[in-house]
Amino acid sequence: MLQAALADGTAHRRSVFELFARRLPDGRRYGVVAGVNRLLDALERFRFDAATVEFLRERGVVDQATCDWLAGYRFSGDISGYADGEIFFPGSPVLVVESSFAEAVLLETVFLSILNHDSAVASAASRMTWWAGGRPCIEMGSRRTHEEAAVASALAAYIAGFATTSNLEAARRFGIPSAGTAAHSFTLLHDTERDAFVSQVDALGKGTTLLVDTYDLTEAVRTAIEVTGTELGAVRLDSGDLPSLAGQVREQLDALGATKTRIIVTSDLDEYQIAALAPASVDGYGVGTSLVTGSGYPTCGFVYKLVAREDGDGTMVPVAKKSPDKISIGGRKYALRRRNRLGVAEAEVIGVGEAPVDDGDDRVLLRSLVESGKIVGRTTPEESQAHHLKVRDELPRSASQLSRGEPAIPTDYTGDLNTRNPYAPRSTM
Repeated sequence: MLQAALADGTAHRRSVFELFARRLPDGRRYGVVAGVNRLLDALERFRFDAATVEFLRERGVVDQATCDWLAGYRFSGDISGYADGEIFFPGSPVLVVESSFAEAVLLETVFLSILNHDSAVASAASRMTWWAGGRPCIEMGSRRTHEEAAVASALAAYIAGFATTSNLEAARRFGIPSAGTAAHSFTLLHDTERDAFVSQVDALGKGTTLLVDTYDLTEAVRTAIEVTGTELGAVRLDSGDLPSLAGQVREQLDALGATKTRIIVTSDLDEYQIAALAPASVDGYGVGTSLVTGSGYPTCGFVYKLVAREDGDGTMVPVAKKSPDKISIGGRKYALRRRNRLGVAEAEVIGVGEAPVDDGDDRVLLRSLVESGKIVGRTTPEESQAHHLKVRDELPRSASQLSRGEPAIPTDYTGDLNTRNPYAPRSTM
């Protein structure tokens, strides 16, 4: 596309690309944006160095003129978008890229790969932390995904409310808190379970977390308190009927005087199991596989589409796909979250060609991320997490439901809309 557009002169036409999802995964009431800061880092590094250009030339992927253009590539346009931690709905203009066609079209794959992955993890993580109800969640999914995806997943989970990660590279790279527990192999290494507990406590102190279900659970809890007294930080349960076992262990700990010892549960948890554990004697959750795979939806279905471009006369005109089931809405978008006087979200209002009117209680969603090629919109992980927890509280309570249903709020359009809303919920009649 780039080679052809450079040759025919259209490569330098002003263009607007938007990244959005046509629908939410089946049964989800909202989605969570994550990966924006990683995207900005990737954009800053996005270059075609001499070795890359030579590869393209040797393979005949593109011609010499295109190679020359790529060698000097620097994004010089503007990007606005939703912040890390923001909520999105069908049609939300999560990212708006304004530049020449040539500069913007090259960014499609890197932008989609980052936001589709990270937002899928964050969307699952938000449901988990919502149902955890203030009990801390530990991200423990590194062994269930690609090594770099594991680092990105840890950050996405933190943005959506997870307290800590077991991935130390994520802690080093992003500064997010880390935590972890011992594995069954550590207990099996020692001649007795008591020896393993003594070794761990001697090395890490009585505030550590002991894994108590390698052999006999009741005996392990008794041994743990004999080794530490009543000052043991926590015990971890990793198998079995967790609600029942957590109650049993809580009773035993209390009877032994360890009333402040916490109970952490793991074992392939997802948001449904966390919800089921809400009444149980559980103080925290370790979540792995379901988290890093988006709890059944490893992508958000984000697409990156041209919605406006300069014509031969220099006038910006809207453009859109008409393909069945893949219709898009032409024209540059603006978005706000309509809220009632109590601050509860009522609709995702998207203006086509012009900003929708704020009725006084609304919140503008798009913020400047890149201006004339300069990155201006970075946030810290702590800021992103705080933003997510704040905007999630705007949603109606129905948004937390795990049963199948429509998005928590509708997407409404204003302005020059020449087609019906293609992202409206489909009738089941």
